[in-house]
Amino acid sequence: MSKYFKAKTVDNISLNKHFRLLNLSPLSDIDIPQPGQFYMLQTGDTCDPLLKRPFSIFRHEENSLSFLYRIRGKGTLSLSRLKSGDIINAIGPLGNSYPVPDGDFIALAGGIGIASLLPLMRKFKERAYLFYGARSKEELVMMDEAKAVSKESFITTDDGSEGKKGLITDSLMKFFNSLPITHHPLPLYACGPTPMLRELYRIIKSKIQNPKSQIIECYVSMEEYMACGVGVCLGCVVKVRSQEPVDSSQKWIYKRVCKEGPVFDIKDIIWE
Repeated sequence: MSKYFKAKTVDNISLNKHFRLLNLSPLSDIDIPQPGQFYMLQTGDTCDPLLKRPFSIFRHEENSLSFLYRIRGKGTLSLSRLKSGDIINAIGPLGNSYPVPDGDFIALAGGIGIASLLPLMRKFKERAYLFYGARSKEELVMMDEAKAVSKESFITTDDGSEGKKGLITDSLMKFFNSLPITHHPLPLYACGPTPMLRELYRIIKSKIQNPKSQIIECYVSMEEYMACGVGVCLGCVVKVRSQEPVDSSQKWIYKRVCKEGPVFDIKDIIWE
């Protein structure tokens, strides 16, 4: 089945001044997306902007695809102008998906990163310990649904306008420290800004280096600029540790976020 298809805009809802929800109806049969995968969407009916933009799948139902997005630049501004009945071109689902958790798990979302993680939480209801942070209350979106499908939720904002004041990674560290040493580590899934993921890696690395700690499975969805979405342009590469180096000097290689990702084991990414 082709990943290229046309879709009709059902509606394009403003959730608040930061976020919108785009609902599309594919005009042909499509593959069923899995949590963590993404689509490349045409953002307008002209050549400006020329390139499609990547968006995590937020919800899939029969003959319906939904995308949660934030207006950041020319592409998403153009996307926000789509009206009911407008036809756009799309490619997807693309990339890999989150590994299936065996039991309970941790979901760490920063800002718009909740769009990628909510499908996983819906699929495995009441099994996620949700850690969700943003700069302010206005930048927390779909929070009621996220809380409803999670086992327990921890909310933080930088300014203290919702939940606890501070960074979500600080709340995660306190959660880790509250668990007994004998507790089987929960797999962790994360999506959010690079500084958050970098700090998460620091936390995971410190636990790996502690002989009393058990190794934590941690998977992150990387956010990189994409041009093609299918691995041709090499515009979205990240440095990862080389598993099979040709010689001792080859300690890292490049991998494409759109093709080998967007989900990676956090320990494979070179963050420094």
